[in-house]
Amino acid sequence: MNLPEELYYTKDHEWARVEGDTATVGITDYAQSELGDIVYVELPEVGTTVKQGESFGTIEAVKAVSDLYAPLSGEVTEVNTNLEDSPELVNQDPYGAGWMIKIKISNPDEVNNLLSKADYEKLL
Repeated sequence: MNLPEELYYTKDHEWARVEGDTATVGITDYAQSELGDIVYVELPEVGTTVKQGESFGTIEAVKAVSDLYAPLSGEVTEVNTNLEDSPELVNQDPYGAGWMIKIKISNPDEVNNLLSKADYEKLL
């Protein structure tokens, strides 16, 4: 299972790549493998405010529909529109082409609530 060292993780299996005041968000390799073939991803509109730990969308796989939870609070600045036509990108490349949203972080201290790679591995 692929878990990049530089990312932060949540107990709900989302990841965040923090660069300055922006976080790129997606689901982990573990989450996509547990879900199976992803057929649909529902994401928020650009400009939506998300709150750490609250749902920002849903992901639908052949066997289940799951909520997506924001790892950090802030405003959605970008949405991966490629997932509309190609939701399988989440299965193929969860940390790259399968990213979901970008957030302008409103409270940088929230990063302290997230898990490191080692902490996330313990959770699994």
